[in-house]
Amino acid sequence: MKHMVRPAALLLFLVVAPLANAAPAPAPKSTTPAPAPASTAPSSTPARPKPTTARPPASSDRLDGIAAVVNDDVILESDVEEQLYLFLSQAHARPDSSTLDTLRTQVLNQLIDFKLLVGEAKRQGVTLSPSDSKEIDAKVEESLQDTKSRFESEEAYHAQLEKENTSEAKLREKYHEDLERQRLAERLIDRNMPRKPVPPAEAEAYFNAHPEKFPKQPAEVKIQVIQIVPHADSVADARARAKALEVRKRLLAGEKFAKVALDVSDDPNTARAGGDLGYLPRGALDKTLDNAAFTLKLHTLSEPLRSAVGWHIIEVLERDTLKTRAGKDSLDRQGKPALEAQVRHILIRVPITDADVARARQRAEQVRAQAAKGVDFATLVKRYSEYDGQAAADGDLGFISVSAFQPAIREGIDSTAVGSVTQVLENNVGLNIFKVNDRRPERPYKLDEIRSELPEVVAQMKQREKIDEWVKGLRSKAHIEIRSS
Repeated sequence: MKHMVRPAALLLFLVVAPLANAAPAPAPKSTTPAPAPASTAPSSTPARPKPTTARPPASSDRLDGIAAVVNDDVILESDVEEQLYLFLSQAHARPDSSTLDTLRTQVLNQLIDFKLLVGEAKRQGVTLSPSDSKEIDAKVEESLQDTKSRFESEEAYHAQLEKENTSEAKLREKYHEDLERQRLAERLIDRNMPRKPVPPAEAEAYFNAHPEKFPKQPAEVKIQVIQIVPHADSVADARARAKALEVRKRLLAGEKFAKVALDVSDDPNTARAGGDLGYLPRGALDKTLDNAAFTLKLHTLSEPLRSAVGWHIIEVLERDTLKTRAGKDSLDRQGKPALEAQVRHILIRVPITDADVARARQRAEQVRAQAAKGVDFATLVKRYSEYDGQAAADGDLGFISVSAFQPAIREGIDSTAVGSVTQVLENNVGLNIFKVNDRRPERPYKLDEIRSELPEVVAQMKQREKIDEWVKGLRSKAHIEIRSS
């Protein structure tokens, strides 16, 4: 299986809906809870390697063979495995071998459907507009940056490219071709089966008549958290801060921010772009950086700011309000216009050693032992926790969908009885101890819970049904030969 996975948008309207019932669906980013802090410095490699979903097992002949022939085109086994891996990664799913085989078959069928749609788009003479091409170019660069962020360093990224006998130029071309085909299929659907608005009354009637077609409210767990974060020793931290101060002096002396970022920043994903993080809404950064992004005077250099990964010098280039699709200001929870800030930064990383992690683990085990003996959890939270996300003073995270957790964290929570504390569970931010206070089983949504979203959801479902019927017609006229065993 190749490491350079395709852009997630490739099978957006094909894979997501059919597979949603076969494995846990990923939670929306806005509701993904701890165990990690709600925000960390973007594009900065965590202190520990990022956990990844294991690739589905596959034989070497499967990876190199032809999975199916569709008219004059082929689908490779590696294409199927790649999309399957991508789905499992996004869903944080770890299915058994039987479910995995079912998913693999579904992915293959969706790739066949995708080939048929792209072929039909070309037959009908569907073309892309200049704005489509511009958007595709932007998404290609975004996909490349996402791929690079999966590696610990620039050197590791290029080593993987070399291992796969490819180059960044070829990878860019591959992403471009994938996204172009995606857009052609979308334009074909827009032309032949545009989504039609559904009145609220009709949407509610559809919901009541077809409850089995709607996803269920996932099982939830009510938990508190204590998070212990590994810290570098004081000497390493002081050394990094001193380097950040030297960087700031260079900038104040007149050196260009982009040049200095390229020279010294330990964030390779932004260094080549002059340190630019782009436009970010509130909450997208580590708390300290986030506060500076929305309070620092424009075009002014910050003092060195500490995040979970190191010391930063930031500069805010612009602030503006987030816009809705209608061009109006988005509003925050207080009803005020929601701001976003264009920020650039230079990162001086503070490396975390195995000794630092071991020291943090020892402390976490000691805290966990106290909690297991019945010491008040809220007291331990106030005394020890460094959790930086949205939680009450006693560490309470409220009810959270179990599908939102990384697999290892979820397993630890699932195996813990209500009223008990988990073992120490590690993620890429730190060591976590959870107290399980309550559970809610999976259940159907109630109408009142989704009433406002129902017209849009039902419109999508009705369009999906039409697409499925149309694709069946395309299949009946196509030459399809499935070779997968």
